[in-house]
Amino acid sequence: MKHGLAIFATDDGVRPGELARLAEGRGFESLFFPDHTHIPATRDSPAPRGGELPREYSRTLDLFVALADAAAATERLLIGSGICLVVERDPIVTAKSVASLDFLSGGRFLFGVGGGWNEEEMRNHGTDPSTRFALLKHRVLAMKEIWTQEEAAYESHHVSFGPIWSWPKPVREPHPPVLIAGNGPNAEQRVLNYGDEWLPEPEDGLPERIDAFLRRAAEEGRDVAVTVYGTKPEEVAEYADAGAHRCVTWLPPRPPEETVRRVEELAEQLV
Repeated sequence: MKHGLAIFATDDGVRPGELARLAEGRGFESLFFPDHTHIPATRDSPAPRGGELPREYSRTLDLFVALADAAAATERLLIGSGICLVVERDPIVTAKSVASLDFLSGGRFLFGVGGGWNEEEMRNHGTDPSTRFALLKHRVLAMKEIWTQEEAAYESHHVSFGPIWSWPKPVREPHPPVLIAGNGPNAEQRVLNYGDEWLPEPEDGLPERIDAFLRRAAEEGRDVAVTVYGTKPEEVAEYADAGAHRCVTWLPPRPPEETVRRVEELAEQLV
């Protein structure tokens, strides 16, 4: 089992590079950051876990800047987006950011993507929430063309460009792993359609879903994996038995010194 950490990289928390060095030094395999360009001051979309939306959502550093800081501070640690809101980002620009980060890190990037939950945030980027999953699919497929083709082109209702030249290409071949997030009824199918890994969050019945998903993928000739995002230490063994190859534990938003102590505690329990 591989063990990762996740945290909101914010302007008042531990710096990404410092946390990355600590995580690598304590034996963690990976470090993930979430993505929000902003939080609308008024919204009807409920917070993911109910109640008031935690303040760290509106204080996140730019995803790719934070990831670059973490990559530059380490040598072996995998760095991941958990998740990148591709539905709010231009695919050509995002493909360039992903490829540049993978190139500069020596192939250490894990590209977690998803459709998001904050409809007001999506609309501020010109995205229709009702069609975001189709948009996600076509933007990911378009980026794969950019990463793998010397002269890339893509044509669909949602994404249209080309032919274009874009370098660097990712170090990882054919491209960084695409981890598709989500626990909804169509999540597994999205992974099989255009992903490399499933990135669900813990929930009742998830071990059974993981087992069934991996069996189905094998029957369809797909070599995919499962990373469970947001596990507690006591849950890891159950997800390992179900077939997950990585579990990622959230670090709560705390002052830097408290975050360091929590990483030390988790290292003792997990690594």
